Amino acid sequence: MKVVIVGAGEVGTHLAKMLSREDHDIVLMDDDNEKLLKLSAQVDLLTVTGYANSFKDLKETGISKADLFIAVTPYEERNIVACILAKDMGAERTVARINNGEYLFEKNKEKLRNLGVDELIYPESLAAKEIASSVKQVGTRQLIEFSSGKLQLMGIKIRENAPLLNKSLEELSFLEPEITAVAINRENTTIIPSGKDYIKNGDIVFFTTTRAHQNKVFELSGKEIFPVRNIMILGGSRIAQKTVERLGDQYNIKVIEASKERSQKVADRFENILVIQGDGRNLDLLKEERIERMDAFIAVTGNAETNILSCHLAKNLGVKRTVAEVENIDFMGIAESMDIGSLVNKKLIAASYIYKYTLGAEVAQAKCLTASEAEVFELIAREGTRITQHAVKDLDFPQDAKIGGLIRGSKAFVAKGDTEIQPGDKVVVFALPSAIKKLDKFFK
Repeated sequence: MKVVIVGAGEVGTHLAKMLSREDHDIVLMDDDNEKLLKLSAQVDLLTVTGYANSFKDLKETGISKADLFIAVTPYEERNIVACILAKDMGAERTVARINNGEYLFEKNKEKLRNLGVDELIYPESLAAKEIASSVKQVGTRQLIEFSSGKLQLMGIKIRENAPLLNKSLEELSFLEPEITAVAINRENTTIIPSGKDYIKNGDIVFFTTTRAHQNKVFELSGKEIFPVRNIMILGGSRIAQKTVERLGDQYNIKVIEASKERSQKVADRFENILVIQGDGRNLDLLKEERIERMDAFIAVTGNAETNILSCHLAKNLGVKRTVAEVENIDFMGIAESMDIGSLVNKKLIAASYIYKYTLGAEVAQAKCLTASEAEVFELIAREGTRITQHAVKDLDFPQDAKIGGLIRGSKAFVAKGDTEIQPGDKVVVFALPSAIKKLDKFFK
């Protein structure tokens, strides 16, 4: 597949690195030549220095033969224009990054599709969805729902009080057949486990289960589930505002924003929340606003260091649930080692969302696992494909990937050795980067 990416920011760069692990013909364009030179020394791709809204520069990328064109510069107008031009010049499919939620209304999406913009990606909205999910489901580091929650992926930090501690996955399967561990993050290394692997203190274990067995996962992991009513949000950014929208009216929300102009804007927009203008790094201010009474603390200032440190402080002051936006990918490992709670990176989320368009198999969903190298895919089993030919235990499935479960119609199932996948099933698969290419021979 020939893929042209415009924009060598963190979304475009991460996407280029993901795709470079496969046999795609990748072209990355940006107007910053120095940035491109640095990246081309690390990744096998072709770079073009130019502007997204230039016919001449786009032509240099070989756009007429592009199977996929992705515009992810920081400027939505430039991305939309670039997609319109690319489609006109022969690109098969186009994706534009946007910063305005109005474009996602169906009537507006239809207009843009008619102009040549096939898909829209709004990273702030995707990040807000993940944050709201994290707040609503305490006890998890990451929660991903498939088919409206029928099948769930729960990333949980294992501590000394967990009944599962030092038990093998074979024992887990015996204790609770409707729960399976599909990935383990241990000391910044991701393991796709077998039945002989043991769960250790400090592991982040990714379980798949059905909604009916969700509480059993918490019980086995030693997690105390508590209600969330009072939430403090540090920062009045677009992500913060989108999070407030998604959380709705059932919470008492307090937003702290340093900018007078932005704090006024947020206060005018939301009548059901309290907005405080002030520096959220000020410990006296946080104490004055009764941070110790908060059930959840969300830091989305746009500054990774501030978000990490403020969540660490909130934890020390007794807040049970903390979520930090960490946009600097290099800080993700550090933040995880500080044990501050859930981490959200809108660029990784956006890159995963776009990545599904590059896969040969039919993909309903693709996600990066936070603080993990693994990816999770929801793949549709087609008639006659290898995945439908044998029971799971007889598939000779790659060791660096694992089938977690499947959705068949209105029902969800955790995958077991004797599970037989049928055409039309949505199959949830976990894979390390080395396994992603191998999935095609099972699903194509």
